[in-house]
Amino acid sequence: YGVHMQISGRFRVERDVLDELKLEEVTQRKSYADIHSSLSEQLKNSLRCNVPYLKQSIVSRLPVLYWLPKYSVWDYGMPDLISGISVGIMHLPQGMAYALLASLPPVFGLYSSLYPALVYFFFGTSRHVSIGTFTVLSIMVGSVTERLAPDVDFQKANGTNITAEVDVTARDSYRVQVAAATTKTIILFCYYSCINTYFGFVGTYLSEPLVRAYTTAAAAHAVVAQLKYVLGVSPTRFSGPLSLVYTLKDVCSLLPNTHLPTLLVSAVTIVLLIAAKELNSFLSSKLPVPIPVELITIVAGTLISSYAHLNTNYTISVVGEIPSGLSSPSVPDVSLFGEVIRDAFALAIVGYAITISLGKTFALKHGYKVDSNQELVALGLSNTVGGFFQCFSVCSSMSRSLIQDTTGGKTQVIASSLIVLVTILKLGTLFQELPKAVLSAIVFVNLKGMFKQYYDIVTLWRSSKIDLVVWLVTWVSTLLLNLDLGLAASVTFALFTVIFRTQLPAYSVLGNIPGTELYVDIETHREARGIPGVTIFRSSATVYFANADLYLEALKEKSGLNISKMIIYKRRQEAKQKRRERRAERRAKRQAKRERENGTVFVIPTTPRTLDGRWEYLKGGDPDCTSLGWMSELQDGDTTTLGSSSEDTLSHDLERVSLGSLGKWTWDIHSIILDLSTANFIDTVAIKTMKNIFQDFSEIDVDIYMAGCQASVVEQLEHGDFFSEKITKRRLFASVHDAVLHCLNHRGATTIPTYEPSVVRPANIQVSFSNTTFIRLGMDMLWLTIKYLKHFFDYRSCLPARNFKAFIQTHMEKR
Repeated sequence: YGVHMQISGRFRVERDVLDELKLEEVTQRKSYADIHSSLSEQLKNSLRCNVPYLKQSIVSRLPVLYWLPKYSVWDYGMPDLISGISVGIMHLPQGMAYALLASLPPVFGLYSSLYPALVYFFFGTSRHVSIGTFTVLSIMVGSVTERLAPDVDFQKANGTNITAEVDVTARDSYRVQVAAATTKTIILFCYYSCINTYFGFVGTYLSEPLVRAYTTAAAAHAVVAQLKYVLGVSPTRFSGPLSLVYTLKDVCSLLPNTHLPTLLVSAVTIVLLIAAKELNSFLSSKLPVPIPVELITIVAGTLISSYAHLNTNYTISVVGEIPSGLSSPSVPDVSLFGEVIRDAFALAIVGYAITISLGKTFALKHGYKVDSNQELVALGLSNTVGGFFQCFSVCSSMSRSLIQDTTGGKTQVIASSLIVLVTILKLGTLFQELPKAVLSAIVFVNLKGMFKQYYDIVTLWRSSKIDLVVWLVTWVSTLLLNLDLGLAASVTFALFTVIFRTQLPAYSVLGNIPGTELYVDIETHREARGIPGVTIFRSSATVYFANADLYLEALKEKSGLNISKMIIYKRRQEAKQKRRERRAERRAKRQAKRERENGTVFVIPTTPRTLDGRWEYLKGGDPDCTSLGWMSELQDGDTTTLGSSSEDTLSHDLERVSLGSLGKWTWDIHSIILDLSTANFIDTVAIKTMKNIFQDFSEIDVDIYMAGCQASVVEQLEHGDFFSEKITKRRLFASVHDAVLHCLNHRGATTIPTYEPSVVRPANIQVSFSNTTFIRLGMDMLWLTIKYLKHFFDYRSCLPARNFKAFIQTHMEKR
């Protein structure tokens, strides 16, 4: 048992055919109690003081304890220092620019670039992602802050009249509270993650086409949100579905009021940034460190604005006062939690999806592992701690992470945070004269990479139409329904595509590749050969409640057997068979009575032959029949039924034709094998469907077998009371080949038929099954007619003409 030989790279395995019972005997399958410990044992193990386990648990919760003791200053010190300085320089302009996207003062962008990055240093598992402000999350935070703190709620009152002037200080202070509350609410999400660290699977439901389409649509929201800073206009802020359309319409109506000096500053900054970035990418192979284009831009913009007095002379909006020093921690307004819980959940999901996708990309490139569940905890803690210091939601940034990777960074060092800290403490006040138009231009240019994602439409059109539909639906829903509702609609639609693909799978009939134990689709493989009398049926998806009925219909269609019609036909045949037997018995008795009265001898063979249940007999009054060899013809099978009427014979012929109308003259399929190797689970509806399949096909004497069932599926079948006296585990086989061998041995064949190599036939020759059947039928009828005429002319004295149909019927059955 289990002997194998290797000859010239080929293996030959000799073993018994394994059904489920034999497989359990060979593998010694464990019981449920052996696999799962009892509740008391689990409690004892949890209370047991296990020092190595505690140490491993602490290290898994604080990954910095794993790599920091092994840190080599000689190998990693200088690359990490250069990488940290480069990333820290990028934090400054992006933090202040993305704060405008969040509708907050620029200094809070610097806070968001400092505290969350320090927390991620201790709890994160990725070595190359840069945690801080990001475009999409900043836009999502901005939609929350402007929805809960619109400008109309902070208009100054002049006595009893309300003026159009807005109290910017009060508005910004409240918006900071809203942003902090939104960020702090993620602690609920993080808390649940700490309890159940397996919640990180939620990121798997955000496919790459969905995330890329979502960020592309978010880039459009960012552009519309920055138009007021680029054009120097003040459009009305809209929220809810179609807010992007309404805002864009209002901006277009305000185009005649464009502030030309602001537009000029924006245009010049955009052109210079694009040119500098193109030059930077062209010289990237020759430069050890990328040129800090954004930092040079904000320094130059600040100097020009300060010496030219752009704010006072040309009324160009500038950043304004930037407080020095760090803010003290404070608890956000708890009353805001209920209003921002939905937005906080969307922010957590999107931020986690972006962070884990970037983290896994760099981990695959550099050969280390990123823990999905720990990343969720690290991101939640980073936002939670940041919420106490008036930070808004953060995640990893693609541009900064690429800089950290290309500059040779090896670990999550805190050099970038030190640069941000120095800027907040000493250099923040120097950027007070920086025009907001410059920051908006930086946002515009940094969105170029997201706008390149529109090329995904062409790529997905060539590779996957379903992913293309997901991309388009995500993009449209995010544009029209805003960022929070758009994300919910996109994920819902993506899940529906999965359901539809499992509900409408591909069904196929398998054939054997000659000389192997492999079985492939007959329709798509030329060398696949069907097993005579055996149909092997497979579905590309698991069978469950949504596609169970479709599975049954596809099985009937692929097997060519209409079960309901065949069962009705068989039952009618059985009823007619019984009626014929009773009529034949009555006729035989009446004929025997008449023969005794007329003096004729009635002959009943010792072993009587029957034709469809009717007695065969000979009249004893004509001795010439036997002398002319009639008995020899009877012995050859050319029997004649004299007691049956022509109507009965015609009825029987019509019944055969009715069976031919079902697609087959006979039941040439004796076994059907259901390949369930693609099923990873089976529910109660599918179990009932399988039972019905076994029961229905047994009505027409077709055996059903199942092959390739996983252990979990077998266990679910046991729990669902699938097995019984009629359906035992001997109907389940370890593989399709085992089931085929059993079917052939059970039905009389001993080996799988061999086939000669296929011959290439002209593609334009096609013969349908129905045409072949009728051609063969015509040839049989012609042969039978000729043979009958021979007998008629030779023995016309003893062959009654009225038995022509019975004669033809007998020869048909013989052939």
